Amino acid sequence: MFRLMPLKPHRGRAGFTLIEALVALVVVAVMLTTIGSMMTANIRGMQVVEQHLGLVETTRAVETALPDRNALEPGTVTGDIAGYRWRVDVSPFADESAPPHLPTPWIPQSVLITVQARAGQMYRISTVRLRQRLSK
Repeated sequence: MFRLMPLKPHRGRAGFTLIEALVALVVVAVMLTTIGSMMTANIRGMQVVEQHLGLVETTRAVETALPDRNALEPGTVTGDIAGYRWRVDVSPFADESAPPHLPTPWIPQSVLITVQARAGQMYRISTVRLRQRLSK
């Protein structure tokens, strides 16, 4: 037959020591600090991406709203869309490689679209559009 013996508690061996508990708390604090800094970096990164997407979307909206190639006159046009200031500069395109004595049916124009956010970030695209030369 089996006989149950009462267990004697060992003094000094039950539970954690104060140093073990402090080490565990330090490890948890370091992990929480690391997680917090990673979340902060992710939030800042998301804000930068959001800002860039707003600039790109506004630039695309301005570009698609440009008038037809034959109605696009040299000069500057400005405006505001959803808090983003934009500016379109149209000027004659200077091309030194094209021979000036050969007449072409097209006049190249340089188009510079600049969009600026409230915080100051800017996005620029530069392109060339061809305008049909008026026949004489």
